[in-house]
Amino acid sequence: MPTRPHSGLEIDGFTLGEKLHTGGFATIWEVTHPDHALPMVMKVPTILDGQDGPTIVGFEVEQMIMPRLSGPHVPRVIGIGDFDVMPYIVTEKIEGGSFLAVFERAPLPLSDVIEIAARMLAAVADLHRQQVIHLDLKPENFLQRPTGEMVLVDYGLSRHDRLPDLLAEEFTIPMGTFPYIAPEQYLRCRDDPRSDLFALGAMLYALATGRKPFGVPETLRGVRKRLWRDPEPPRAIRPEIPEWLQEIILRALSVDPMRRYQTAAQMAFDLGHPQQVTLTARAHKLKRDGWLKVWDRWRFMRRIKGFTRPESLAAQIASVPVLVAAVDVSPEGEALAGVLRTAVKRMLTIEPEARVACVNVIKTARLGIDQGTDDQGNNLHVMRLVALKAWAESIDLPDHRLTYTVLEGPDPAQAILDYAAANHVDHILMGARGHSTARRYLGSVSAQVVAEAQCSVTVIRLPERREAAD
Repeated sequence: MPTRPHSGLEIDGFTLGEKLHTGGFATIWEVTHPDHALPMVMKVPTILDGQDGPTIVGFEVEQMIMPRLSGPHVPRVIGIGDFDVMPYIVTEKIEGGSFLAVFERAPLPLSDVIEIAARMLAAVADLHRQQVIHLDLKPENFLQRPTGEMVLVDYGLSRHDRLPDLLAEEFTIPMGTFPYIAPEQYLRCRDDPRSDLFALGAMLYALATGRKPFGVPETLRGVRKRLWRDPEPPRAIRPEIPEWLQEIILRALSVDPMRRYQTAAQMAFDLGHPQQVTLTARAHKLKRDGWLKVWDRWRFMRRIKGFTRPESLAAQIASVPVLVAAVDVSPEGEALAGVLRTAVKRMLTIEPEARVACVNVIKTARLGIDQGTDDQGNNLHVMRLVALKAWAESIDLPDHRLTYTVLEGPDPAQAILDYAAANHVDHILMGARGHSTARRYLGSVSAQVVAEAQCSVTVIRLPERREAAD
């Protein structure tokens, strides 16, 4: 029998202190170690004498996945204990605590809902880029760092794209938290990242309305109803919810994963650009679907064996990238802007499902207030926005996959970098003019973006014979 944890126990140099939490599957302890000064916690699975199979396998999964994760959105792993003595995982302690208390105060002010959802999406997008699907997203599995980043915990039900799925191999029952579990999880699909987006949609619904979209079912039969029964539209519960936000929520809660957002980055992008969210019939709904539609959906779902699954998590993310085109719309940049547009079109032949964000930067003074109009009194921001839309007219994309943003800042390169980071951009395309001495010694916008961007960058230049000197 493995050693049972208790206060004062020393194992592998870790000394257990106060018990912080007791759950159905594990206990959490404060621990110290002479070689580690940072606050730490130890997670120990609750293993009964009869050997709890799902708990053991789930903890094995967690021990496999967590050491492979990195970044601000996951806890740093410090130690792992073997099942022969006492299984455990020691991680840094996230001081902010569980986000469950925030959800218990719902409905929240809409500005808070949007801000919290954006931070959750950032964490999930980062996790998916590391080829992990969480599959048990719920308020208590989000913690918050003092710096504001959301941290995802509890990977016992998770799926790593490059590791064996032990839970699928050993168990046939659906696993997850019933208020948030996606329909395909009920059908025992565990390899679709869009399942996490469904759970995020359910949490966004709860934050905005104060209710869970499908209640709190206690049985699998209750969970099964979401295969054919739609939730009450959020605006029917809280009329001040804007149509664009209802559009995002109900799209995330679509039964068919193909009708949801395909990546967390896509969903985050819409959340950050509400004026450019394409509204469908979902946005205007004020009541649930009628019984005839529900009946038809029920008959269809009785016959269905499952939904279309992505080839892999990496392939799913790669198939729907966010591309930024940083466009110079000034008259002197017209030729280069044309070459950039051609490059974007060429990129879309390779990435046909990509979303294109057209961006222009108005450089402002570092000190003082810039004039927001030209000599004729025209609003510069509006003029740049109109010019961006004119530049993109020949790019053959539906409206919901084209956005236009005019940024302002004293440092154009930093403005582009900040935009790319905030919107989970996969690729930046931008132009560079000339090779002047000033640019070589002082640097250029494109050079700074190339040096500091956390994503791929393609710099477009005019052919030599057409370049103009600075």
